[in-house]
Formats: sequence, C-alpha cells, structure tokens
Amino acid sequence: QVQLIESGGGLVPPGGSLRLSCAASGGTLPYYSMGWFRQAPGKEREFVASISWGGANIYYADSVKGRFTISRSNDKNTVYLQMDTLRSEDTAVYYCAADRAAAQTMTQFMPTDYWGQGTQVSVSS
Repeated sequence: QVQLIESGGGLVPPGGSLRLSCAASGGTLPYYSMGWFRQAPGKEREFVASISWGGANIYYADSVKGRFTISRSNDKNTVYLQMDTLRSEDTAVYYCAADRAAAQTMTQFMPTDYWGQGTQVSVSS
C-alpha cells in the first residue's frame, strides 16, 4: 500500500521560506499527477499547486503564483513545494496528493486516490 509522507513544515516569520517534501513509500505511482493542497483553521481545503507526471504541466493557485514552486523527482518518488515570501495567510496544514487524473483537474476537483497526513506551516513574527 502506497503512503504519502510530507515533511518540511514549521514556523517561519513573514517573508521567510520553507521547502516541503512529499515522498511516496511502499511503492511507486507511475503516471500519477501530484499536487499540494492546504487547509487553514475554519476554512475548506484548497488547491495550491499541481504537476503532471513528466513535469511539463504545472498549475498554481492565484494566491501563490510567483511565490511558490512545485517540482518532482520521479526517481525519488518525491514531490516538492518551495515556498518563498511567505505571508501570514499562508498559515495552514499542507497536504500532498496523488491522482491518476490530469494535473489540471486538481485545480478544480479534490484528488481521490492518495493523500498524505499533512504538515503544519505557520507564518508569524
């Protein structure tokens, strides 16, 4: 059974950076799109970024465009989220997900195949 395990969360001041990682353990997910989502207290889970299997198709939420960068290493079964110029409104639990649907589909629909357990990102001075 494949599991997605996130790491890299923490507490940073506004303007700081963090790099999240999500590794697939227990197997591989060939041809799966990968994505990052987040959920702030009292809010619904929302799309952050997604990337296709080959990395050619990448999508971002407007709120993170220009500040966050998603990438993946299929050799390492890992997807990354580089977060720069963090703001207080980026505070949330961040989840990675994998789905057989296209990366673009994740911009509108929640993945159904695999989810990680989440990692907390807190942006505060």
